[in-house]
Amino acid sequence: MSALGQIAVLSLSAWLWLSLCQGFYWRTDQRLPRRTDPVHWPSVVVVVPARDEAATLPLSLPSLLAQDYPGEARIVLVDDCSGDGTGELARSLAERHGGLPLTVVRPGEPEPGWTGKLWAVRHGMAWARRHGPEFLLLTDADIAHRPDSLRELVAAAGPEGPDGFALVSQMARLRVESTWERLIVPAFVYFFGQLYPFRRVNRAGGRTAAAAGGCVLLRAGAAGRARIPESIRQAVIDDVALAREVRRTGGRIWLGLADRVDSVRPYPDLGELWRMVARSAYAQLRHSPWLLAGTVPGLALVYLAPPVALVAGAAGGDAAAVWAGGAAWALMTATYLPMLAYYRQSPWWAPTLPFTAALYLLMTVDSAVRHYRGRGAAWKGRTYAAPSPVAPPAADR
Repeated sequence: MSALGQIAVLSLSAWLWLSLCQGFYWRTDQRLPRRTDPVHWPSVVVVVPARDEAATLPLSLPSLLAQDYPGEARIVLVDDCSGDGTGELARSLAERHGGLPLTVVRPGEPEPGWTGKLWAVRHGMAWARRHGPEFLLLTDADIAHRPDSLRELVAAAGPEGPDGFALVSQMARLRVESTWERLIVPAFVYFFGQLYPFRRVNRAGGRTAAAAGGCVLLRAGAAGRARIPESIRQAVIDDVALAREVRRTGGRIWLGLADRVDSVRPYPDLGELWRMVARSAYAQLRHSPWLLAGTVPGLALVYLAPPVALVAGAAGGDAAAVWAGGAAWALMTATYLPMLAYYRQSPWWAPTLPFTAALYLLMTVDSAVRHYRGRGAAWKGRTYAAPSPVAPPAADR
């Protein structure tokens, strides 16, 4: 067998393993579990960190104000040093729409060792603690919720204790309207699920932990036990770090795809999407050049080798490369179809996954380059270095 044929067979083997042994990550059936409504609806504070979100707030904040929640609920929006009037706009929207009570706080620039979002979350949670809520809903300023979203999240969390969840998170349905969004956004969620299979996350006693930062319902007691957000204050991928800490301290977690939660943030061109991915891609590899060195050829083998082997094998009369490359590409395409269906996109986008993966590979390399040039993890005017180990408080040492 030729070298090209061997590479194609190896890629096909990888796809067989991914399809059958990686938690069936490609399935989209992990949706919010429905439970019986509680007799007593617990109190909730919704924490919304916001930095320069004047463009998205008119589409998202009214949906939070209009939540049809039977219990006590209130909203705190943390204006993270916005320069576009985010805080003032939030107050005017609350006055215009009514609904849940809204408070706007402005904590100032983050202290050293904190990312901006987690600094805002810290102050939002500190404000919330004055009201003693049983739950915190951490949701981004670009996330719109259906009127029953909060009710369904709290019901899904269930009672406190072994039968309930300490954390319930939904991957918001991202906007898919432009051509670049159609090409890249469903693949973003597909790749995330491949890294963190939702079924494994949701398995009681499992080791895989992840959350989707746009929508995280967190029990206040679990937040205290996990020292959130202090224990993750430097995390760029804060949602995954949060879930790991909650699971580490004994809390059950749940993650799935959303039906009632949508992102309203547009990514109309490749540049915006590129920056979104490159911001955290190298952080996902723990800023390790060794992991990067393994990831690049690994992505090439899994995603790029099948179409290359099929085309080159057909041109050169290499039957093994043709059938193995074609089978691997077909399997890759088949596993992508459920995600495209979830996003209501044409199945004809499925065979383009190798091209999208090539873009993600380049974004990952660019993320590493930016990091070593001192521009890594840049977002809204701030740049974050690789985190240093976070020491536990004196009581825990």
